[in-house]
Amino acid sequence: MPTLSNRFQRFRQASPLSFRLLAWILLFSSAFSLIASAIQIYSDYREDLNQIERHLEVVESGYASSLSKSLWSLDSALLRTQMEGILSLPDIVHLRLRQPDSELVLGDMPRNAKTRSHSFKLTHEGDQSIKLGELTVTADLTRLHLELKRKVGVILATQFLKTFFVSILIIWIFRHFVTRHLSDMADYARKLSLSTASEPLQLQRADTPTNRMDELGQVTDAINQMRERLHEDVKRQERDAAEIRKFSKVIEQSPSSVLICDRQWRIEFANHKFMQLTGYKPESIRGRHPGSLDPSAFNSRENQQLWQSIRLQVQRVGVWQGEVNSTRKNGERFWEQLIVTPIKDNEGNTSGFLILGEDISIRKRYEQQLLRQANYDVLTGLPNRMLALDRLKLALAQAQRERSMVGVMFLDLDNFKHINDTLGHDAGDSLLVEAARRISSCLRGTSTVARLGGDEFLVILPGLPEKESADQVAERILQTFTPPYVLNGQEVFVTTSIGIATFPDDSKNCGTLLQHADAAMYQAKHKGKSAFAHFTPEMTEVSQDRLQMESRLRRALELRELELNFQPIVHTKSGHLCAVEALLRWRNPAMGMVMPDRFIPLAEETGLIIPIGEWVLENACRAAVRWKQISGQDIAISVNVSPRQFRDPSFPEVVMRILAECGLAPELLELEITERLLLDNSIETAEILRELDRAGVRLSVDDFGTGYSALSYLKSYPFDTLKIDKSFVQDVMKEPEDASLVKAIINMAHSLGLRVIAEGVEEEAQTHFLRQEGCDFSQGFFYSHPLPNQDFEEWLRTNERVQA
Repeated sequence: MPTLSNRFQRFRQASPLSFRLLAWILLFSSAFSLIASAIQIYSDYREDLNQIERHLEVVESGYASSLSKSLWSLDSALLRTQMEGILSLPDIVHLRLRQPDSELVLGDMPRNAKTRSHSFKLTHEGDQSIKLGELTVTADLTRLHLELKRKVGVILATQFLKTFFVSILIIWIFRHFVTRHLSDMADYARKLSLSTASEPLQLQRADTPTNRMDELGQVTDAINQMRERLHEDVKRQERDAAEIRKFSKVIEQSPSSVLICDRQWRIEFANHKFMQLTGYKPESIRGRHPGSLDPSAFNSRENQQLWQSIRLQVQRVGVWQGEVNSTRKNGERFWEQLIVTPIKDNEGNTSGFLILGEDISIRKRYEQQLLRQANYDVLTGLPNRMLALDRLKLALAQAQRERSMVGVMFLDLDNFKHINDTLGHDAGDSLLVEAARRISSCLRGTSTVARLGGDEFLVILPGLPEKESADQVAERILQTFTPPYVLNGQEVFVTTSIGIATFPDDSKNCGTLLQHADAAMYQAKHKGKSAFAHFTPEMTEVSQDRLQMESRLRRALELRELELNFQPIVHTKSGHLCAVEALLRWRNPAMGMVMPDRFIPLAEETGLIIPIGEWVLENACRAAVRWKQISGQDIAISVNVSPRQFRDPSFPEVVMRILAECGLAPELLELEITERLLLDNSIETAEILRELDRAGVRLSVDDFGTGYSALSYLKSYPFDTLKIDKSFVQDVMKEPEDASLVKAIINMAHSLGLRVIAEGVEEEAQTHFLRQEGCDFSQGFFYSHPLPNQDFEEWLRTNERVQA
């Protein structure tokens, strides 16, 4: 039969928490019971003690008067009887009566016992109070102490038993409702594993809402949630493992090279792309610093500064990216885009570094090419306008610091447009390349020559000691243009006009210096070309006038400021009208009547000649239709056409559209083409001329003899008429050379089947000469000045030379 100690030992082993709880309950319950009992015993003891003290006070109140009378009357027997009566009271063991001359004692004073005494005076009250004596009453507390000991024993025994049995009951309740379930939880937790995670924890108690809401229910729910999370973590780990394998493949198959280094920048991993990019195998570089892969550059100052900068920026910012000129294993150099980032652990500490690389050699070549295209002229290789302006700004800043001068030269090739129109664009490009070479040969290393566009060049001369130093450079440039240019096997002489502006005399502003140099260049052209000119303040007005004219010309069509004048072309023999030339005039409210030689070159430069030419052609054709209504006969109209219009392949379509809209027969329209167009021996020009000829439009060579005499080209194109320039006609009666030249032109034109028109006929003698030499038609002031439309229509109505 198991003993009580064995049972207790099993209980302690089965439920250590219950045992500890029992011990703490007994400890604290006993302490609390002792404190409570002590307070209760002490309270009872004080109550009994107070009761004895009240008895002593009752003795005073009950016997003081009678004792005082006995003493006053000197009745000793009565006094003793009264004192014996007091001594017979409970707990009173001793009386002491002190009188002035004697002392009376009754009873025995106990030894080694606690007592309590009370004294009061005995007095006689008469006319005055007389003190008779003092009585001291002593009570024994032995009975009170014995009662106290009995109570302490009883209370301690009852409190201990009560505490013990209540604790046992609490432990049983705690065991039934708590600890046995905790044991089940512990057993479940010990058995919990990945294989048993699917089985939930269930306690052996009723599944009620109250039980689910208490602490055991919450712990059970928490354990089951933990089980579910564990189950999910297992699945997540499996997925993470799959992701890690996938990411490992991604890194290995990444199009970018990947290096992983430890905290000391020692290479731990390199992917396949890195091997392809550099030629290094992972085992040969593992443990090495990334910057040491190129032994020749590892100890260089630049390489050390680069990796020091990478380390600092990664520490401060968290990422470094930039372009590095790296080296392959075979020594080949290539450009690489690097991104370096730290690898953080779970605590946020750097555990390594990730280096991503990409070969950008092709992109760098494209960038350099784009940079060159953005800053250099494609044709000549010279700096373009953007780069030239940057260099000019730097030169001005340096000159301001050094208190030196900067020369700015604006160059424009003379007659470039004429050569480009006649010889073609290929010849024009060759001319520009050679011109750029000649200009560059005249400059020192610190100077800059740039092409601003078209045939305009800019020369920057920094650090000039004096203003006249720019003149020497300008003279050298002009001399280099003296030898002829060979274009398409033909020698061509081209000159240049140079405008010079100086910093800081002419301006301290970059843009203003260019404007002043441009104005000086136009002044050089006015001096006769192949010259240079320095800027003067008066030139600003000329430059502003040109800008103002361009601005006004752009609005001339819109404001209807352009008008046509008409000059008759007559038969030289009879003087009768055969055709009319349309001459363009510009009547501006601010500038007055502007002649074509002032604004036509500007219109050709700006491209405005295209819409203006269409307007002239349309209004001239409409005028010819009205003239037939006035005169009753067909009158041909002659219109000047700019070479710029012939660059447009759709020009024949424009001509035929205007003829159709106006209702004019093609053979009544004659297009006058300048002689320089003949030298543009291009397929496009020839096809346009032939297409117009097939359509019935007549073609005429204007101002023949003033430009390049391309006589061989006359038979190559379908021309109908040749016009002799007025500069030859006006002196035929004075200069034998001009007379001989006019005769030769007439004979040559007739031999080619061309009709001849003489321009600038102003004297009757000239008409006789032309008639004698067989000139077909004449035109000039002798017959009529150019007339506005209304005046010319009146001339048609009244002039007798107008007849069929």
